[in-house]
Amino acid sequence: MRPKSKNQVHRRGEYNVYSTFQSHEPEFDYLKSLEIEEKINKIRWLPQQNAAYFLLSTNDKTVKLWKVSERDKRPEGYNLKDEEGRLRDPATITTLRVPVLRPMDLMVEATPRRVFANAHTYHINSISVNSDYETYMSADDLRINLWNFEITNQSFNIVDIKPANMEELTEVITAAEFHPHHCNTFVYSSSKGTIRLCDMRASALCDRHTKFFEEPEDPSNRSFFSEIISSISDVKFSHSGRYIMTRDYLTVKVWDLNMENRPIETYQVHDYLRSKLCSLYENDCIFDKFECVWNGSDSVIMTGSYNNFFRMFDRNTKRDVTLEASRENSKPRAILKPRKVCVGGKRRKDEISVDSLDFSKKILHTAWHPSENIIAVAATNNLYIFQDKVN
Repeated sequence: MRPKSKNQVHRRGEYNVYSTFQSHEPEFDYLKSLEIEEKINKIRWLPQQNAAYFLLSTNDKTVKLWKVSERDKRPEGYNLKDEEGRLRDPATITTLRVPVLRPMDLMVEATPRRVFANAHTYHINSISVNSDYETYMSADDLRINLWNFEITNQSFNIVDIKPANMEELTEVITAAEFHPHHCNTFVYSSSKGTIRLCDMRASALCDRHTKFFEEPEDPSNRSFFSEIISSISDVKFSHSGRYIMTRDYLTVKVWDLNMENRPIETYQVHDYLRSKLCSLYENDCIFDKFECVWNGSDSVIMTGSYNNFFRMFDRNTKRDVTLEASRENSKPRAILKPRKVCVGGKRRKDEISVDSLDFSKKILHTAWHPSENIIAVAATNNLYIFQDKVN
């Protein structure tokens, strides 16, 4: 977010830190002898209703609702307190003053408004705000809970895939999201590469899905890694609500809500890694969870890859591009040059060999401005913001 300081005029394309606050503290689960890290798994903004911003943030176990607000005036001239804030002796008060608001330096305050805890046995992987703006859901490996923003001490369990015998467990929930317009509909994806669409009007517990999206596996592509790479790491409704996009290890797929048997579009993110799955398994990269995003008009898709590369796919022209987020090409007004990866054979000057890709540099998180061509790309501990050419 860009700071709105009154005496500073920022040119478009320059961003400063707006506010920083500690969302979660490290905790310890004494029942399970487990440390709960403070790291944040997901952040979701609520639609803005007034001057303040509200957001949900979650670590593995606890969801918090935060209010972020600005203060640039302070009241002065209290009757019962002195200027330091100490209470005055009522006997010394002989006149009444009218407090006044005086300008002060802009302060951004973050205050926790609600803490939603103790509802998940397993690690929370998703939170999603409903379009009714009254409820949200949180999902872990085996269960999805529905919360009301006003009620912190109870939630409704709307999905439970935990088997009676844990040895019969064959899949886990990997991501979940509400439909952007219909408050009764949501989807969740699984580690088996399937997506279930549920309707909360059908029953209180949505264990029986309304629609089931799955692409039959091509037997010729079957390998030891098939199950791992088919696990869905992210699921996103299009802004229109007509399509869902899923990201697995090697591809992005777009599904039409009216067609369950196969996706209408499949995009290869980094197909050149198919021959490297063995070493990616050994260095644990094969378990990386990449996210995917739509642009504001649902016409372009963006997702991350390794070597600080990120990919864009134009759904209309079917053109795609690989771009790199790095210190070298992040100088102001620098133009991003498309990158190419070569597999075997002779390498051209501007290409990079698949063997020299850096797998420690990965772009898991990306975001697209809702209406403009501005994107944010998170590369390890750096955030890059790119935009289309400005005159």
